[in-house]
Amino acid sequence: MTEVLIEKLNVRGEGIAAGVPPVPRVIPGEKVSVTPEKTQIVTPSEHRVAPPCRHFKACGACAMQHASNAYVAEWKASVISQGLAAQGLSTTIRPTVTSPPASRRRATLHGRRTKKGAMVGFNARASDVIVEVPDCLVLHPTILAALPALQALTRATATRTAGVDLAVTVSESGLDVHIPNGRPADGPLLVELAALAGQFNIARLTYGDEPVATRAAPTLHFGSAKVTPPPGAFLQATAQGEAALISAIAEAIGPDPRRIADLFAGCGTFSLPLAARAEVEAYEGDAALIAALDRGWCNSGGTLRHTKAVTRDLFRQPLLPDELARFDAVVIDPPRAGAEAQHQELAASSVPRIAAVSCNPVTFARDARILTDGGYTLDWVQPVDQFRWSSHVELAAQFTRV
Repeated sequence: MTEVLIEKLNVRGEGIAAGVPPVPRVIPGEKVSVTPEKTQIVTPSEHRVAPPCRHFKACGACAMQHASNAYVAEWKASVISQGLAAQGLSTTIRPTVTSPPASRRRATLHGRRTKKGAMVGFNARASDVIVEVPDCLVLHPTILAALPALQALTRATATRTAGVDLAVTVSESGLDVHIPNGRPADGPLLVELAALAGQFNIARLTYGDEPVATRAAPTLHFGSAKVTPPPGAFLQATAQGEAALISAIAEAIGPDPRRIADLFAGCGTFSLPLAARAEVEAYEGDAALIAALDRGWCNSGGTLRHTKAVTRDLFRQPLLPDELARFDAVVIDPPRAGAEAQHQELAASSVPRIAAVSCNPVTFARDARILTDGGYTLDWVQPVDQFRWSSHVELAAQFTRV
């Protein structure tokens, strides 16, 4: 047994102390006793609270329920400031906007067959053991209500030796379910899955790349536009988090842009709301996402300004400074790896304002340094916590050309 003092948290929310591996579910300043089997709190932090969810001890989806909401919000902001400091940068970090409990509308659950049926839930921490979470405090109630349907789908598609993933999204017309893996599809299985989709009123069910059943097109509103994303499409995890990011972007691009470029546009989360006030060119490498964005704009009934949807791999073919010169503002929301090449071209451009969105403070700081080296000022960062009680943090930021 080793007794240590927790000095800080790493980016995964684990405690760092001298002489021991990272310790989960602790808070800096706590004295803890560590053995290979368990961790015992000797001197608790003033920020420690009783975890609100009964599944927290076993489930690995949440990492921070043992800490107060105020502490978690401040810690997530500090992760951003530390990432910037590592690049020699600093700016105003605004208070974290945190999504409420029971608001997670998009999640990937895991299913496995059992002797008596099937179980569906999240993995335990650092394990592939599935923990059922019928009273999860993170998931949207629509997803929790669909657990019997997901169990039935698991019984049909999993094997005794291999489980399945179930990507679920709450749409305005019902639940959208995509099972990317599972046993090989044949005629009888597809018939069974279609019957289950009808039995449980699933809006759309997709198995692998096979559209099995569509009771109603799963739609979401991005501004005034109605969009049907392709199966398994990336979407912001909560409606509240999406609204916070859109609000920050609207501020960052300024009050009167005439033409905006949206880079890594997805299926229009930001492009379509922005089209209410300016012309937009949306760039995205996934053709299915761009097609969904374009259909949403075309079906908006003329309420939006011209939106040009372009399929383009911005990693291999970033927009160049002469292409960027015609825009008053750029919105960029790359994947977790960031977009180093595109930021190099932005840094060499004359774009007056850039609204940056990121789900990785480390790569954001790297790309922010590229922009500031190119003459931009990082004016502020807005942390947005859509993954409540996890170590994950997102952000929006404003850059202006000096």
